[in-house]
Amino acid sequence: MQARTIGPEDIVSAGLAERGRLEEIRRVAEEFAVALTADVAALINPADPADPIAAQFVPTAAELVAAPEDRTDPIGDERWSPVPGIVHRYADRVLLKPILLCPVYCRFCFRREVVGKRPAMLDRAALERAFDYVRERPEIWEVIVTGGDPFVLAPRRLAAIVRTLDQIPHVAVIRFHTRVPLVDPGRVKPALVRALAAEKAVYVVVHANHPRELTPRAREALTRLSRAGIPLLSQTVLLRGVNDDAAVLEALFRGLVAMRVKPYYLHHADLARGTAHFRTGIAAGQRLVRSLRGHISGLCQPTYVLDIPGGYGKVPIAPCAASARTEAGEWNVEDGDGVQHAYPADPQD
Repeated sequence: MQARTIGPEDIVSAGLAERGRLEEIRRVAEEFAVALTADVAALINPADPADPIAAQFVPTAAELVAAPEDRTDPIGDERWSPVPGIVHRYADRVLLKPILLCPVYCRFCFRREVVGKRPAMLDRAALERAFDYVRERPEIWEVIVTGGDPFVLAPRRLAAIVRTLDQIPHVAVIRFHTRVPLVDPGRVKPALVRALAAEKAVYVVVHANHPRELTPRAREALTRLSRAGIPLLSQTVLLRGVNDDAAVLEALFRGLVAMRVKPYYLHHADLARGTAHFRTGIAAGQRLVRSLRGHISGLCQPTYVLDIPGGYGKVPIAPCAASARTEAGEWNVEDGDGVQHAYPADPQD
């Protein structure tokens, strides 16, 4: 069953925030979209002021504080958007954004300036123009359907998108980015799963930030997708006060792999307006990633990445285990326990 949406006015009445915070929540909602699902609300402990689920979804006044480094378009989508609904930052792949609505609105979202606002969907002409853009560029090997959250579309609309992309000869991979299987798992019905069927490779990347999000209902939704032969990946945002702890990340990544989801990216939080309170330092992120090395399976380790502000793309920023040791070019290589080992110099050409 589809989850009921909890809006700004409902957060207090549902007991997810104190009544004295209603005006604060209203002020945030004037700037940024606010919505939760019943599945998410059930995970929140209102008695815990540091609850990691509430931190992700319940608005706070901190969002109204802009840091000097904040940007309204932190990863440069606009710079690389040649037609509405398309972002073409990398030569061989594009983002397709057919909808800008989500079942929940993350308080750290890098697209928070545009999601949840009108117009929420590409109209038929704009969507066709986006498809034409892909058709006319044979270098486009992969289309990433995102938004918003494409899984809030009706299955018939999803099926039409998949069918159209499936018929473009040079497109080999269709990828969906979604939070629905975790925050609104009742949407992942057989009709939605059937809508993803294609001759081309279809991947689903789910967004998960804390092990408490991996509920039995989420497992059921993910199992429906994996049993249909759809490879599952995940992306996680490193968030202060939510998952900036090695034990939390370990539990999250182990839990995902046990649900047949391969952790793909660990994102350093973007410079979105009003999100400075969520951001860790890069050095802190590197320490966390280093602490996981050697202690959890490689299957459980995503790539730690930063989306360079201004639209210059994602780059890996994990610490490197190898460093130059001598003038002769020998290397030091650090194992998972921090012990250094000598390694021969590179061969000469």
